[in-house]
Amino acid sequence: MTAAVAERDEVAAGAAEVGMTPRGEARRSAAALAELRRPVIWRIRLAVLLAAGGALAALVPFVALAELAGLLLADGPVDRAGVLTVAWLVVAGLGARGLLTGVALAITHFADVDLQKVLRRRIIRTLSGVPLGWFTDNSSGAVRKAAQDDIADLHHLVAHHSVDMTGAVVLPLGGLGYLCWLDWRLALLAIATLPFYGAAYAWMMRGYQEKMAQMNSAFGRISAAVVEFVSGIGVVKAFGRTRRAHETYHRAAGEFGRFYAGWVLPMLRLEALSTMAIAAPVIGLVSLFGAVWFVDQGWVTPGEAMTGVLLAMVIPTTITALGFGGQDRRTAAAAAQRLTDLLATRELPVAERPTSPADNLVEFDDVRFSYDGNTEVLRGVTLELRPGTVTALVGPSGSGKSTLATLLPRFHDVTGGAVRIGGADVREIAPGELYRWVGFVLQDAALVHGTVADNIRLGRPEATDAEVVAAATAAQIHTRIEELPQGYDTREAQFSGGEAQRIAIARALLADTPVLVLDEATAFADPESEAAVQDALSELARGRTLLVIAHRLSTITAEDRIVVLDRGEVVEQGGHTELLAANGRYERMWAAHSVEPAGGHTADRPAGHEGSVR
Repeated sequence: MTAAVAERDEVAAGAAEVGMTPRGEARRSAAALAELRRPVIWRIRLAVLLAAGGALAALVPFVALAELAGLLLADGPVDRAGVLTVAWLVVAGLGARGLLTGVALAITHFADVDLQKVLRRRIIRTLSGVPLGWFTDNSSGAVRKAAQDDIADLHHLVAHHSVDMTGAVVLPLGGLGYLCWLDWRLALLAIATLPFYGAAYAWMMRGYQEKMAQMNSAFGRISAAVVEFVSGIGVVKAFGRTRRAHETYHRAAGEFGRFYAGWVLPMLRLEALSTMAIAAPVIGLVSLFGAVWFVDQGWVTPGEAMTGVLLAMVIPTTITALGFGGQDRRTAAAAAQRLTDLLATRELPVAERPTSPADNLVEFDDVRFSYDGNTEVLRGVTLELRPGTVTALVGPSGSGKSTLATLLPRFHDVTGGAVRIGGADVREIAPGELYRWVGFVLQDAALVHGTVADNIRLGRPEATDAEVVAAATAAQIHTRIEELPQGYDTREAQFSGGEAQRIAIARALLADTPVLVLDEATAFADPESEAAVQDALSELARGRTLLVIAHRLSTITAEDRIVVLDRGEVVEQGGHTELLAANGRYERMWAAHSVEPAGGHTADRPAGHEGSVR
């Protein structure tokens, strides 16, 4: 219900948000990541141990090569048995590495599958328990990002990161340890170029978190400018203001370009030089020249020198893996934080001993409501909606009419007073029971993936085909459905706004709830389909308690009662003729409504016009 969101945004405008430093946000994300991985952490640790064993096994071929060089360079005949033993050691080392690493990856992949299952089930449980109003504040894209993209971001961290990082750390450390055992000078030679890279990297990473925050803010300004332009592109082109409309985007893009160039350009030359310090050819040449010198000095044997050079060549791949691993972890931590925030969403309280309504009498008893806990959107609203009547809510934007209507199907809970159906407080009715009593048809008719019949059956899956057809016929949409390629079995059918509304009305008819909330169901209908929608609504109104949010006064002139809201309070109520005679707020609204252009979508119509839902 977009109107309810607008009201919430109006009262929340200007509220200060408490900021968090990038360092604090990073710690919070890391804690969220650790919490989400808890169900599979023991398997990840087991995989880390196996991966460490595999990395150490990978050192065996290096050791064997050193021994092989010693055997081949020794005086006298070649020790064939020794050479064969060394060859088997190389094979055993490579085999052990492959086996241990493969088992470790299998464990982490199975752990990842289980973790995804746990997280998706937690998301389903959370979303099934949150208030319906939560979905008006959070788009389906945000939910999809959490359920798919964010969980996918965790995949690499759980299934690969720990194993890969363990190998990237243990292999060079084990190699350096072995070189120290051979000769400490070989170990120093292997890492001779690292201090240059480390110093340059530390300099380049100064203020990284703050710079990233600035870059994200700049991206946000660009995105906002694009959305603003696209949303109003029709108006912009109609009035020939295209160039001016581009100015906001150009300004945001220019600011980002200057910021990014000022941050990155000074680092490019240093990055190029520092990267050379860990390039394999550079490390190989340094190690080779050093090894030749060491052999010439008699400090090491040729075989030991060759081992030192080979192990030194492992370091570039290690540094690269660590760099990518750090980025993967930051991405996963951010995703974990978003998932944790979603899973921490407050669920709708459910009564321990639920009650059931006695009938479809609706009562708003001194209802008060606030979105932020400070500014009240509704102030002491008291209304009674009797069975078989239609009550229309009217008022200016931000008056609270959409918010009041959402309290009946419990999109939100009141902060004062009570909403009752058949004498039972809606907070004391079990959610499943509540939605068997209260249905709603909103401005934006939401159709789910599936067949047309599936969409109509949404509120009553067990309905027969005949009942579905009867509901569609009453909703004035049966003929249009029959024109589809597979009729009611057509999947992902394309409907106009008015047709989608009639599908939603058929759904409400089939659900057969005694109480209905209608949020101006013809607001987005084209003129040709508006009459059909109104006929369908007339069928829907029979015998039920209806609460209608009216944005066009001409559609509610024949209703039982019209309630005028202003700034969250009931200022007038009565019939159309009675309210006009009172010369109050409704009369002024009607006068303004009547002078709109005749061709407009809300032009004046005589009282009792077929636009009424009666």
